[in-house]
Amino acid sequence: MAKRPAGTLYRGKVGMWSWVLHRITGVAIFFFLLVHVLDTSLVSLSAENYNPVIDTYKTPLIGLGELGLVAAILFHALNGVRVMLIDFWRKGAKYQNVMFWIVVVIAFILFAGFAPRHLMNVFSEVH
Repeated sequence: MAKRPAGTLYRGKVGMWSWVLHRITGVAIFFFLLVHVLDTSLVSLSAENYNPVIDTYKTPLIGLGELGLVAAILFHALNGVRVMLIDFWRKGAKYQNVMFWIVVVIAFILFAGFAPRHLMNVFSEVH
């Protein structure tokens, strides 16, 4: 069996997946913010086109996308706190795996509190 190179901290472990998810959620949040700024600027550029654009956001598909956005924001924010603890707490690196799972649990609990109410709004007849 091949021996892993010395000095590799992540190599497919929790830290690597945390790093990957942090980057993916960060990029997703960035693109949401970019679209949000562009559609909001439409008010000043072409007010008559603003309402039809906003109406396209009131579809179930976009509602589910918003659910994904909230999940991304929760994970990204909580994992950012974890990264700061790893950087600034002397024992942060020692507990980085445990902190990852704490982030996942807290994000899931918060998401579980948000999702049912949001889905009721998304799939209700009146918006």
